[in-house]
Amino acid sequence: MFLPVTGLDGNGDGGRGREAGRRSRALRTAGLALAGALVLGLGAAGWAYWHLNDNITGVDIDNALGDNRPPRPVSTPSPSAAALPGGALNILVLGSDSRSGRENQRLGGGDSAGARSDTAMVVHLDAGRSSATVVSIPRDTLVTRPSCPRPSGGSTAVAHGSMFNSAYAVGGPVCAVKTVESMTNVRMDHYLEIDFSGFAKLVDALGGVTVTTEEDIADEDSHLRLKAGTHHLDGTQALALARTRHGIGDGSDLGRIGLQQTLVKALLEQIAAQDLLTDPAKLYRVADAVTAGLTTDTGLDSLSELTRFGQSLQGLSASRVTTVTMPVMRAPSDPNRVVAEQPEARKLWESLR
Repeated sequence: MFLPVTGLDGNGDGGRGREAGRRSRALRTAGLALAGALVLGLGAAGWAYWHLNDNITGVDIDNALGDNRPPRPVSTPSPSAAALPGGALNILVLGSDSRSGRENQRLGGGDSAGARSDTAMVVHLDAGRSSATVVSIPRDTLVTRPSCPRPSGGSTAVAHGSMFNSAYAVGGPVCAVKTVESMTNVRMDHYLEIDFSGFAKLVDALGGVTVTTEEDIADEDSHLRLKAGTHHLDGTQALALARTRHGIGDGSDLGRIGLQQTLVKALLEQIAAQDLLTDPAKLYRVADAVTAGLTTDTGLDSLSELTRFGQSLQGLSASRVTTVTMPVMRAPSDPNRVVAEQPEARKLWESLR
């Protein structure tokens, strides 16, 4: 007696066997392709994370300054490790031309020997982080610059009647933070610095920024010419606006600060208008732009820490951000410089502790 032999035409289910075999091979092929795509996707994601993380430069400011600093405010701890932080924070934000490179020099930045901080703002986030106060410090303010540790070793001498932005020039981020804390008696919880190229790339990645100017601007130094009115600016134009001082008002740093504050609000509105979570490619471009020219303290010098910090600001809108300038008056010793006006400046800083 002969038994049916599986897999032979004309006997048993041989046709169905071949069909099942083909389906099995097709499934194996599809599975291998899917696995390959997954590996490639994970590899690309891993590379993107490494690239963004590697963009950030960290400076250990806490270790450099030690304990001789204003006290940290007492805050209520988060209920769990997973909960987003929500306590009040003070952050020193600097815009600088400190980094050498072809792109920075094309945009008007200095070389590594000519580091300067063109913009200085203390950003105070209220408890809950749904409102904020941005205080601009004129770079022409005369201050007593404390002794600061030098990046190369040793310390700088105390300097009386020194321009505020000289702190960054002689001692980098550490001295900038120490000088701000010395003049305000307010602890800086974090430090953020972005260079010319990084700022321009951020604006471009966001699709530009819309601002309204109240007067014509014609500045030969920043090369910006705008009629009074509303304009949509690309990254290079927005950077020129942030640097403009001679083409407006009396040509002092105070006029430039007004433009910078307008730009900050416009950037916040532009970011809020972007639905970045539904556009991964655009999200990556923005993240790459943000991190490319970024220097932070070691509390924010990784992508995970920056992401967690950004998530804690989800309730903050441009309408809840107040911009002010530290009260100043013309310096008695130099009509081209200013000094903090008291007691108004002291009261402002006391409100942020």
